[in-house]
Amino acid sequence: MVLKERMEAKAAQRKKGPLSPAAEMLAPQFPDMKRKLRMADMDDNPVDFLDRTLTATLLISAGLLVLGYALLAERLADLLKKDILMFIIFGVAPLVVVPVVVFFYLLLYPEAAMMRRQREMDYEIVFAGRHIAIAMRSGMPLFDTFVGASSGYGAVSREFSKMVDQVVLGVPLTQAIREVVQYNPSKYFSRMLIQIANAVSSGADVGSSMETVLDQISKEQLISLKEYSQKLTPVVMFYMVFGIIIPTLGIVLTTVILSAMGGGGFPPIILPIVFVIVALVQFLFLGLIESSRPKYLI
Repeated sequence: MVLKERMEAKAAQRKKGPLSPAAEMLAPQFPDMKRKLRMADMDDNPVDFLDRTLTATLLISAGLLVLGYALLAERLADLLKKDILMFIIFGVAPLVVVPVVVFFYLLLYPEAAMMRRQREMDYEIVFAGRHIAIAMRSGMPLFDTFVGASSGYGAVSREFSKMVDQVVLGVPLTQAIREVVQYNPSKYFSRMLIQIANAVSSGADVGSSMETVLDQISKEQLISLKEYSQKLTPVVMFYMVFGIIIPTLGIVLTTVILSAMGGGGFPPIILPIVFVIVALVQFLFLGLIESSRPKYLI
């Protein structure tokens, strides 16, 4: 609780940005933002985060719009003379659409940070758990075990450091465990700590309880690796079809058909758009493959 009060006092002392009033108005629209920030291990409160997000949205949107209008200046001038509706779609609509898309994209940062934190913790969780189980079986006190596990295991060690700091400040060990679990995105880490807290509260053997939980976690991680290998083949097949084969053959065949019909090929503006779409599809497929790959140290 003392650490939490210090964090809140530190956040209150931060200077307000120029967009803080707008951020304060938007904050009630995102009631889960505070919990997401805590689970992502970010010190910002919702207003500070929205303030920075709005500022980044304005800067990024301005850059994208300037670049887009510079590349399409001649095309927009022709549309202004010939087709007002298309000019509104390509010239005016981006002024509204681009900032909205950028803003909601940047709002995904806490979730991305939360997923990254979860993956980092799941990577080391089994070895850190084995360390605790072995130390407990050798007769070491639980607090000293947490102190030993607070280094050498990456993101898991940082969570143990938080519990150690709270216990040093006078928080009971079981309460410190439950407070850390409350804002932790890793289900394996939460399960392990809840098992420790329950064993301490009931007087059971923590080492035996840890061995049971760690065996179950190891089996679940092996199952996740097998499931990933099974679904990787169809994902790669879809990537080859929609990311490489269809765009390549589609452009060639369309060019041949338009040339045979006397159309003279693609209009100059179409090829850059197709290039951007293909690059986006390939980026999404590669991101999907990378993000779905489980990383465990078993």
